[in-house]
Amino acid sequence: RGRRGATFPAMTNPPGGVPSPCINICRIHPGTGWCEGCLRTLDEITVWSRLGDAGKTAVLARVAERRVTWIARLAGGADKAVT
Repeated sequence: RGRRGATFPAMTNPPGGVPSPCINICRIHPGTGWCEGCLRTLDEITVWSRLGDAGKTAVLARVAERRVTWIARLAGGADKAVT
């Protein structure tokens, strides 16, 4: 864990809970520290199953912000770290 190119198993969701953003593309981008599939950090992935709905919703809000940055980065064709 925590190594470049590390992969992680898909998350499962409790019935009626906030669904995991995991899409089974589990690679940590070395420049951002974000999973290339769900855009969560390793810390966010690690604690996901222990978070309540409010915590999960907060993570999803950060993911939504990162998605805008990620898409802009991909559209620009740059392979630099996103800040």
